[in-house]
Amino acid sequence: MFASLYKFLGWKVIGQPPYDIKKAIWVGAPHHSNWDLFISIGARAEMKFNISFLAKKEIFQWYSGWFFRALGGQPVDRSKANNLVDAVVDIFQENEAMHIAITPEGTRDDVSTLKRGFYFMALKAKVPLILVGFDYPRKAFVVREPLYLTGDYQADMRAFYDFYLTIQGPRKTWLKSYVQTGEIPA
Repeated sequence: MFASLYKFLGWKVIGQPPYDIKKAIWVGAPHHSNWDLFISIGARAEMKFNISFLAKKEIFQWYSGWFFRALGGQPVDRSKANNLVDAVVDIFQENEAMHIAITPEGTRDDVSTLKRGFYFMALKAKVPLILVGFDYPRKAFVVREPLYLTGDYQADMRAFYDFYLTIQGPRKTWLKSYVQTGEIPA
């Protein structure tokens, strides 16, 4: 159903999904619309890929939690200083296969820096990042080949930023700053 609606609305997947990879963190950006979730669900159905996602706990209310959990969502409490990185790493170690999606901006609002937890989750769990872009002008869910992290944050993130420069549509301050300065915040 989701795949048919996705196609009917004119959306497409560009790039090759990593079917041979058992574990990965999918990173979606730029995240500027509530529609990003539904575009992702449609792309997931189109690709025939089982991907869960982390989202702020506030959307998992008594009236909506069942819906977001049914779509594969897992609530995250961002108000507490909990160790989400280690918790996600433990889940990766406990599972033979797992794909989870995260939006590193942490909000639909404009941000000047990214949250870095996704990077350290992937590094500690020894799983690649699958970068995906919400390209609204082309109605495309763009999938990049897996990004295997080296531990050199600047070098790894340069490939990350360079990929998101290829995504058309609105750009947030974090990417505009990179275009202007060529620098990646530490």
